[in-house]
Amino acid sequence: MRGSIIFGGCVALGLAAFGGNTSLPGQNDIWGARPAFEASTATHETRTEPQTAPGVPSVGEIPAQSDIAVRQEPVPTRSSFLASWDRANGVDGYLLDVSTNSSFASFVDGYQDLDVGNVAGRVVTGLNQGTTYYYRVRPYTANRPGSYSEAMTASTVPTTGLLIHATFDSSITNSPNAAAIEAMINRAISIYESLFNDPITIQILFRYATTAPNGNPLPQGTVSRTDSVIYTIPWSTFIGALRADARTGNDSLANASLPGTSLSATIEPSGPNGRAVGLNTPPGMFPNGTVGNGGPYDGIITLNSSTPLQFTRPTSDGSFDAQRATEHEMDELIGLGSKLGHNGNDFRPQDLFSWSSAGVRNITSSGTRYFSIDGGTTNIVNFNQDSSGDFGDWRSDDCPQAHPYVQNAFACTGQSADIAATSPEGINLDVIGYDVNRVTLGNISTRGFVQTGNNVMIGGFIVEGTGPKTVIVRAIGPELSAPPFNIPNALADPTLELHDGTGALIASNDNWQTTVIGGIITTNQVSAIQNSGHAPTQSSESAIIATLQPGNYTAIVRGRNNTVGIALVEVYDLSPSAASILGNISTRGFVQTGDNVMIGGFIVQGSGQKTVIVRAIGPELTAPPYNIPNALANPTLELHNGTGALIALNDNWQTTIIGGIITSSQVSAIQNSGHAPTQPSESAIIATLPAGNYTAIVRGVNNTTGVALVEVYDLQ
Repeated sequence: MRGSIIFGGCVALGLAAFGGNTSLPGQNDIWGARPAFEASTATHETRTEPQTAPGVPSVGEIPAQSDIAVRQEPVPTRSSFLASWDRANGVDGYLLDVSTNSSFASFVDGYQDLDVGNVAGRVVTGLNQGTTYYYRVRPYTANRPGSYSEAMTASTVPTTGLLIHATFDSSITNSPNAAAIEAMINRAISIYESLFNDPITIQILFRYATTAPNGNPLPQGTVSRTDSVIYTIPWSTFIGALRADARTGNDSLANASLPGTSLSATIEPSGPNGRAVGLNTPPGMFPNGTVGNGGPYDGIITLNSSTPLQFTRPTSDGSFDAQRATEHEMDELIGLGSKLGHNGNDFRPQDLFSWSSAGVRNITSSGTRYFSIDGGTTNIVNFNQDSSGDFGDWRSDDCPQAHPYVQNAFACTGQSADIAATSPEGINLDVIGYDVNRVTLGNISTRGFVQTGNNVMIGGFIVEGTGPKTVIVRAIGPELSAPPFNIPNALADPTLELHDGTGALIASNDNWQTTVIGGIITTNQVSAIQNSGHAPTQSSESAIIATLQPGNYTAIVRGRNNTVGIALVEVYDLSPSAASILGNISTRGFVQTGDNVMIGGFIVQGSGQKTVIVRAIGPELTAPPYNIPNALANPTLELHNGTGALIALNDNWQTTIIGGIITSSQVSAIQNSGHAPTQPSESAIIATLPAGNYTAIVRGVNNTTGVALVEVYDLQ
């Protein structure tokens, strides 16, 4: 794909013209706090590269995707859910009812006998967060309507924060692929709502058409288009609001790099971006793309119905990932984009972080230009400098791309991507004023039986983000013999090694009260360990404090003099506000029976929810790079919450066990996660978890034993 950006004319929008607050109850009332600003339109188009256009199939060759979409894991948002049902033969369509009570004594506005066509699902929008809804359908033919289905239930997400209200125009609701398109858009929205906690509402009109909102045909090769409202704001006003909005480590780094004097007279954020930092920049766009008094939308996203877009994943060769295209355009509407490519000199917020080298800004279309939040010292991603693409997008490699980011200027068929807190898009939205909802995996531990050779315990973790992370890594043994563990065969004297992603030993310890100087450990750590709040209770246990750059790390626990026993390997986050997080966690150990099974613990930290995949891996350890001869042949997996209650269970990931928090088949979701086990006898669970403590227990079927991995991957 290739993108371009066009800026339209201006109109002054005052507070009174919008009739008050568009925030929902409990969200910030910012109206009237500041003067009105001049508004205009920005248009971004993403296009296919010329050489790919002849090879992609026409839209008529793409099969209907509705039924496939609703069978994939349904994803609610704070204001919507996917109502789905099994289609019957010989019907012309369905009438949908939605209510807040099971008796259907009243109906949600607009959802009584709503004709949704002959589809298998419909996204219900405009709802209240944290609410349970009831829905039912009845089929109809040309002669008469049929009987009502049984009442079904769905709930919106209960957490507070960013709310994106989607409106689907008739080009979507009348499409044979309506359910698939709506479900895909809902999945994209759920990602943004889980990432950001700004108390604002963003209003977006979604279309699926071959024309722009004003009726003009989309240029040949267009995949998607955004029409959005932007505001012209004095430099000092926006910069002051941006500085005051700092919430994260990324914000602090980025604000320190802001110039001391203005680089242009004004800055042009999008309407939502302005509201995210507390400015009066309300919606103002009409369905035809014009801006004026009473316009209800922040922008309009159009997916080109003549382009081979696939609304389900995995994306097949020859098709473009519709969700990636949607997220790209949502990024544009929400606030990304550069001043380059149009005639004005006014900065867009993204331009504040455009550099060519440390300390040297570059806001031109020549030379190297990259996104950095620390004054150009760290190159997070290169900006596109190809004039046939959008200068606010990322530079793209040839297909297939090694890094198919959402905002790549040119996209490839058959490749997918999503925004994340640590992706370049997530970091960029963070530093231009959005507040990242820091729901992270923290304080991880695994208990297992430590033997010798290949059967020692090996804990792996990833530091993700743009800055260093300080952690304390511990190897615990003797204290497990006391309550609440009461383990009779605890490892008496555990030793600890810390290795980096290359396998190099970077730190070691044997008895935490004696620091081993070497590698990254240059001074005595005893006082720091005591002051961390995580000092081991026994002097023979081991601990290391390390400040680690983003990357992969491995902690190895052995028994001194090849002794064996039960031990804990733990990693505690000592810098939770840093511009990095603890990601994907795994521990390898020897699984026995009874108290000697493998138990992995982790904490979801923050105010929202975290979606993870938990895996129990055994048979694939027999192959390279592990080459373990005694791998656990058939591992089972249990997931427990902080009270000890069993909330999910799996034995063989290709067969979902319904129960607890698992309400539907997870096979497709596991396949689409990118973390499907390679062997059918291995186990996996996808779970969306509120903040709290969780435990994953790995056993062997029929009390078999062997080496296994327990893993937790952050899917957000």
